[in-house]
Amino acid sequence: MLPDEPPRRRTSFLRTLGPGLITGAADDDPSGIATYSQVGAQFGYTLGWTIPFSYPLLVAIQGISAGIGAVTGQGIAQNLRRHYPPWVIRFAVLLLLVANFINIGADLAAMGAALRLLVGGSQLFYAIVFGLLCTGLEILISYRRYVTVLKWLTLSLFAYVAVVLAVDVPWAAALRGVAIPQFVFDSDHAMALVAILGTTISPYLFFWQAGEEVEELHRRHLARLGTHPRAAGAELARIRTDTLFGMGFSHLIALFVIIATAATLHANGITQIETSAQAAEALRPIAGEFTFAVFAVGIIGTGMLAVPVLAGSAAYAVAEMFRWPEGLDRRPREAKAFYATIAAATLGGVALSFTALDPIRALYWSAVINGVLAVPLMAIMVMMASSPRVMGRLTAPWWMVLVGGLTVLVMALATIGFLVL
Repeated sequence: MLPDEPPRRRTSFLRTLGPGLITGAADDDPSGIATYSQVGAQFGYTLGWTIPFSYPLLVAIQGISAGIGAVTGQGIAQNLRRHYPPWVIRFAVLLLLVANFINIGADLAAMGAALRLLVGGSQLFYAIVFGLLCTGLEILISYRRYVTVLKWLTLSLFAYVAVVLAVDVPWAAALRGVAIPQFVFDSDHAMALVAILGTTISPYLFFWQAGEEVEELHRRHLARLGTHPRAAGAELARIRTDTLFGMGFSHLIALFVIIATAATLHANGITQIETSAQAAEALRPIAGEFTFAVFAVGIIGTGMLAVPVLAGSAAYAVAEMFRWPEGLDRRPREAKAFYATIAAATLGGVALSFTALDPIRALYWSAVINGVLAVPLMAIMVMMASSPRVMGRLTAPWWMVLVGGLTVLVMALATIGFLVL
């Protein structure tokens, strides 16, 4: 649970990075890139402070998620099933499935649109190909190799660093926006704040990182940490480092997207962006072909990372609810229903492209669903993490419980604001 004690054994920094890094990078999916692009285009640098503000909130809640998985040896849904009434897990899994389904569809559509901008052709065809590719990689590649693939895909996020380096940024104004909170109490600013928090702190990340920590235990042939609490220090320290770095990486990229679009789109009077592909297209006449191409390639790379995480988190939740064999470390024939859920979630997202559903409206309702689910789910997770009945002797430290509770409060107020405005 991100403890303060030093690890008892040391390992290389790169080897400590895994579930936390992948989870953080997946947080910057194409839908998230669209949100950060809109914030930068509409408000310039003035809301840059929201990124460092949300960082400790995400670190605390993801640390709690990871700790629950590693200490109990079970994912979030399995712990819900064990310790709470059946309707709780049914409610949580149903909302997660609907939100992930919509999010996958939106991300695949954004990836297809980005490739169409780069090479021409059919956006729908590309979305189908990306959906099939993501499904095939997640099902057919062994867990050890697949984690390596996902780690390499995190490098695609550096595309947004390259964009910032390629454009003229007034760094004094950009840093002032990061360091000094500026906020106007009107509906536009309130909606932007809600959008940033909702994009940053999403339920699918909780289920994924907890599930991946269980996978890591299996991969390294370790017992759940609650079995031998005195020997758990090194593994908990790994989780701490991985989570701090992964969420920090995610937030740094989000900040670069805001700065890039503020320096280009906002500075040239373009203040309305609905999709990440639209943001890339708007960059072409302002910042040049290189910047446009790098931004578009980044959308594809982040989508290739995020779609499997979205589908995988849904599969973990469903399998744990029905007590099916689960895990990416299992072969497909050993966990047929688990992998079938991955395929259904991904290809179901592709199917959304064939409907008349407005993708922007769909993302709105996905955000509503995530908000409705995130608040009670985080509250339950904080209670589980601080409960000796669940965690044994490895309960969360007091500061994590405190920040986790603050995260619940902030997200509750944000969700209320989202629904009222």
